Amino acid sequence: MRLDGIHHISCITGDAPANLDFYTRVLGMRLVAKSVNQDDPYVYHLFYADHHGSPGSDLTFFEYPGALPGRAGAGMVYQIVFRVGSSAAIDFWAARLAAEGVVTTRDGDTLDFADPEGLGLQLVVTSVPDAPLIADHPEIPREMALQGFDGVRAYGGRMTGSRRVLEEVMGAEPVVEQVWRLTGPARTGWIRFDAAPMEAGRPGAGTVHHVAWSTEPAEHELWVERLAMGGVSSTPVIDRHYFRSIYFREPSGVLYELATKGPGFTVDGPLEELGHHLILPPKFELRRKEIEARLTPLPDMAR
Repeated sequence: MRLDGIHHISCITGDAPANLDFYTRVLGMRLVAKSVNQDDPYVYHLFYADHHGSPGSDLTFFEYPGALPGRAGAGMVYQIVFRVGSSAAIDFWAARLAAEGVVTTRDGDTLDFADPEGLGLQLVVTSVPDAPLIADHPEIPREMALQGFDGVRAYGGRMTGSRRVLEEVMGAEPVVEQVWRLTGPARTGWIRFDAAPMEAGRPGAGTVHHVAWSTEPAEHELWVERLAMGGVSSTPVIDRHYFRSIYFREPSGVLYELATKGPGFTVDGPLEELGHHLILPPKFELRRKEIEARLTPLPDMAR
């Protein structure tokens, strides 16, 4: 069994309208699903991805209106790395982000910046065989567009344990010091652990909640057994509507999820209509009017 790179990354926002504007209008991602937290239906769960909502491109946000800014610390991801196709794409993004008032730092073929709530982001030119995962956008040529995740950077803590779980349980390959790569039949992705700052982390707006790694649906139940055999405590398989999920916290504290590649976002309807309507888990459908009244108003993406 091999994990097929990063499936999705879930984060926290305190301002869904501004978050939607930045990730769709500025970064050119597509809103493929507008739903709610299955554990709290008054919390938005927004899903941004490529045109098809492919695993490997899906960045999601839970909205807690007015949430205080968070701060990444030990056991937390502090930067999300996206692929782009060329140095010309880095040039394009440096200019586009500057025009939006976003401060960037360029180092060769990498570009560092943050979203409006401080979430660390990076664009990097890579040469991997993975298919580019692109969303169409009227202002962003396809050759300049984001192409899906490359990896994540986290602050470590108990690195002996983190290394054991990555290599012996999850099947990750060490690349260079403190960097591990997970490569499956379709995609590859990596995680890097850096020394944690002295100041303790604090969850909040602009922080990462968890990183999900991609699994084949037929192998999902086997991962519960493999984790248990490796001494890792995990949840049972949970139905998340768009995929099935297993959660566990690795020794440094990063929350991992193993998510299946299907059934995918088209369970909600035709591909071209994804993200146009609020999708509620069936158990909340009878409370739709009440829930909609409590959620932050968002622009109509069907226009």
